[in-house]
Amino acid sequence: MPARFEKLTFPGSQGASLAGRLELPDGEPVAFALFAHCFTCTKDIVAAGRIAEGLARHGIAVLRFDFTGLGASEGDFAHTNFSSNVEDLVVAADFLRRDHMAPKILIGHSLGGAAVLAAAGRIPECAAVATIAAPADPAHVMQLFTEKRAEIESAGEAEVLLAGRPFRIRKQFLDDVAKQNNAAKLAGLGKALLVFHSPRDQIVGIENAGVIFGAARHPKSFVSLDDADHLLTRRADAGYVADVLAAWATRYLGVNVQRPSESATREEGILVVRERGADPARGIGRLAQEIIVGRHRLSADEPVAAGGSGTGPNPYDLLLAALGACTSMTLRLYADHKQWPLERVAVHLSHQKIHAADCETKEGKIDMIEREIALAGPLDAAQRQRLLEIAEKCPVHRTLHSEVKITSRLAGAAGDAAVE
Repeated sequence: MPARFEKLTFPGSQGASLAGRLELPDGEPVAFALFAHCFTCTKDIVAAGRIAEGLARHGIAVLRFDFTGLGASEGDFAHTNFSSNVEDLVVAADFLRRDHMAPKILIGHSLGGAAVLAAAGRIPECAAVATIAAPADPAHVMQLFTEKRAEIESAGEAEVLLAGRPFRIRKQFLDDVAKQNNAAKLAGLGKALLVFHSPRDQIVGIENAGVIFGAARHPKSFVSLDDADHLLTRRADAGYVADVLAAWATRYLGVNVQRPSESATREEGILVVRERGADPARGIGRLAQEIIVGRHRLSADEPVAAGGSGTGPNPYDLLLAALGACTSMTLRLYADHKQWPLERVAVHLSHQKIHAADCETKEGKIDMIEREIALAGPLDAAQRQRLLEIAEKCPVHRTLHSEVKITSRLAGAAGDAAVE
């Protein structure tokens, strides 16, 4: 994940407090983007998170937030509609303008794509708009509750199941989406437009991309997402969107968008730990660390009681995590090899210092790690016992029991360069 993020709140268009997450790159952002999620989704949908993280690796900060009445945001969803979502986007841009920098890029997924097209003209600093699997007409969303439409029209509202969750839809929502005119907004967009869509999208058909592209004026671009699904559930699809979007935006932002830093693409086997730098305003203390493992980013810290800021697990927690992960992987590989019916593994670990005398050692204290392994599945007693024995053979377990030699050296005379 990106090295930094902020959880934040700001007042929405209806006065409710909206919950957001701001993904930030390692250094100073070259630009800010605003992301609008799909209908009844939240800012934490997998695609939104992966795209935001991918853009942050290119130096672009991304704010994603829950629309009024959804996710962690306050308010009543039943009182919202497409227009209120657009208003939430405008106030989110106002928040960025006031506290950081106005967004130069608007990104919208599904109905969020239609929303950013409608909001773009009211955010003057916006130079580029990207839609992902967006409908050409916001009224497309009414197909999701066709069976309840008559009830909504007659009774004024109805409860609708969407993605297995109940939502109360009122007639004012239908009236609002019916009166939207995105074609006119597209014709007068005045921003660079990038349309992402999959020809196999089963929720919003590819013909919608054609309508959007045809109605917009140049500069405009279209990128096919091939066999991606509507929600971009595959990591590679969301990563592709982020990389293409970052490269495309360079032409319109007036800044040089970064390639992912060398540290983010470091070869396997090289691990870097560096200080994040104290930043009290974001709750980051002097002990907070960033861990870079290839393309992966982790955090480490100490709890507040120990002088840290609690932004990540402490070093011993990470040590236990390594042992637990290795244990679980080793048992999975062994059980699969034996074709045993192991359904799931859970490893619970704890660490403490105990007096050496308790273990019949001469003096001082030693480290005690307790490991409890839970095995789910119709395994017999002999299989369970054998898996317990195999746990003792996991590579990290062996490393902890073996003699380990650690060598240290300074990074050279110009040590500052190695810290970056």
